[in-house]
Amino acid sequence: MKIRTILILAIAAIVAAVISFWVGQQAYGWMPPQASAEAVLVDNLFSFLVTIGAFIFLGVSGAIAYSVLFHRAGKYDTSDGPPIEGNITLEVVWTAIPFALVIWIAAYSFQIYDQMSILGPMEHVHMGMATAAAVNQDAGEQPIEVLARQWTWEFRYPDQNISSTELHLPSNQRAVFRLKSEDVIHGFFIPAFRVKQDVIPGQEITFEFTPIREGKYRLRDSQYSGTYFAAMQADVVVESPEDYRQWLAQAAAQTPMVAYNEAFEDYSKATAKDVSAGWKTVPPAPPPLVNYSGSPLTEE
Repeated sequence: MKIRTILILAIAAIVAAVISFWVGQQAYGWMPPQASAEAVLVDNLFSFLVTIGAFIFLGVSGAIAYSVLFHRAGKYDTSDGPPIEGNITLEVVWTAIPFALVIWIAAYSFQIYDQMSILGPMEHVHMGMATAAAVNQDAGEQPIEVLARQWTWEFRYPDQNISSTELHLPSNQRAVFRLKSEDVIHGFFIPAFRVKQDVIPGQEITFEFTPIREGKYRLRDSQYSGTYFAAMQADVVVESPEDYRQWLAQAAAQTPMVAYNEAFEDYSKATAKDVSAGWKTVPPAPPPLVNYSGSPLTEE
């Protein structure tokens, strides 16, 4: 009887594991396209966590269903259940398994973050700029400067003396940035790249990733930075190295112009109507003067 029980539990565990693995593989389809090398790492971690979660869910749900179906008291049975005292072996098992699982998840997560070269707050302050300088000294290019202000993004390419409200990047090449905020905390977040970095006023933060899929994606402000923060978006264009160099040449040849800024336009219209919303609103920063203002926001 004991062998039969163990065999049934083993078969149930195998079935649950197969179903959980299938659910974990479906998790890849819940995300935007994998447009960066970091996205592949993050999605692998997410799939792993979904697989573990699905297995635990099936195990707990299965145990509850089995108890309800086969271990119910009789219709007229009002007696007490059998007295059961602590089981040391069982307590050790159900303590050790979650502990080992948490350590496994933590180790795997740390490995992913280490591969992504994510820096912590203190590392950004003490190591960030030195890391960026070393990387770009080898590449022969200066980092792209990202300026965040209420409520617009501006991207500067120091080597070509270009300023743009649309971020252009070559595919399959490491992109290194210097993130700066001129007012409040902003969040540099590109869902398709699975990367996010807070932009802190008074700090110059180094950030980097590797785009791998050509297309147009959306940069959003992940932090609530004021009234018009939802309008603080920009297109990110990933293109071949040849097209990227061509864009740099075209942008450098253009005369600087005032870029369209949705937040500034909305604020100007609201103030022109002289209608009070009932609360104070921070005036948006003036639209930046750029070589390239991009096309209307679209997203792949």
